[in-house]
Amino acid sequence: MPKKSMVILTESMFYVLMAFQQGEMCGIDIVDYIERRTYGRVRLGPATLYTILGKFESERYIREVNVEGRKRTYAITAKGQEAYTAELARLKQCIADAEGV
Repeated sequence: MPKKSMVILTESMFYVLMAFQQGEMCGIDIVDYIERRTYGRVRLGPATLYTILGKFESERYIREVNVEGRKRTYAITAKGQEAYTAELARLKQCIADAEGV
């Protein structure tokens, strides 16, 4: 059976989509948001971040909205929002299962 792309997001992918819940962002904004939100527990290096952004762009989870020199700003799409919502629901179910709810 072929592997379905992006059915379950990695922790880093989930946090990148979470960052976009705040609005349009460039790479440094995303990294700063995630580090603040997780109190430094999750840190993304440039290679990880730009690999995720490239995959999200190719899957149409995000779209580029502005380019200023090397700075690229992205926004989440409806498809990306659906992926975030689905993953959030999956994680909540995992917690409920673990807590015996």
